[in-house]
Amino acid sequence: MSEQSVGGGEVSVSVGGTDERPLGIDELLERVRAGYERINPREAYEAAQGGEALLVDIRYAALRERDGLIPGALVIERNELEWRLDPQGSHRTPEATSHDLRVVLLCNEGYASSLAVESLRRLGLHRATDLVGGFQAWRGQGLPVQSRGGAEA
Repeated sequence: MSEQSVGGGEVSVSVGGTDERPLGIDELLERVRAGYERINPREAYEAAQGGEALLVDIRYAALRERDGLIPGALVIERNELEWRLDPQGSHRTPEATSHDLRVVLLCNEGYASSLAVESLRRLGLHRATDLVGGFQAWRGQGLPVQSRGGAEA
């Protein structure tokens, strides 16, 4: 926070767009998640099967290699997410057709995906959400997983 003199008086001016104290990661996650409704693995499975949602796996390659893939999920690593899902972007994936697209992000355990949802919502993807518990919850509920070679795991 900086102070700036205007017309003889002191006026508070925020730096970086906020005058709040820094947040810890747990509080940040709580605030981000309060802004949208998360989805459980069974709901995500049914929405994807019904063509109502696009599942997007943002896990990095080593986790996908180790644990497998969700059949039909689009793989976009976290560092490319905004560029690939912005419907107005020059590097968008063909699936990024509209700001109305219902995107369900999943990471390994449901933490990084929550922060990524916030970013997508800032780009106008107002239906973006994430999977509670991530890939581990999906697998834990016995939903379909395939090994990297294509066989059911």
